[in-house]
Amino acid sequence: MTKNLIEIEENGKKLSPILPENIKNYLIDIDGTICDDIPNEEPERMATAKLYPDALVTLNKWFEEGHVITFFTSRTEEHRKVTEEWLKVNGFKYHGLLMGKPRGGNYHWVDNHMVRATRFTGKFTDLVEKESKIQVFEN
Repeated sequence: MTKNLIEIEENGKKLSPILPENIKNYLIDIDGTICDDIPNEEPERMATAKLYPDALVTLNKWFEEGHVITFFTSRTEEHRKVTEEWLKVNGFKYHGLLMGKPRGGNYHWVDNHMVRATRFTGKFTDLVEKESKIQVFEN
């Protein structure tokens, strides 16, 4: 992945590297997005979660196109092994797995880099551009 990062300098000081414009850094939820929605309180169901086939096709296509795929899940560290095995058995290609995303939705991500959000509504399709109202910090 690091081969795609661009080093940035400002006033002789290095800043955090960024990806080229044509490469996206996807953070993908697991439960209810790529498979059945399984709560942490029922971990026995995680190994047999029903795959959403369109998620597999789309995410692996993005991976092959050179985009960065990182799963970001509310599952806890104790669920890492079963989650990694499920991803492997089902054929997902990815770069990283982040555990412990806060639960409950209504996410507001604050970052010094561009953030774009796409709400999953039941099926992976091609992404389309759409204008929408957003909240930003006042200048």
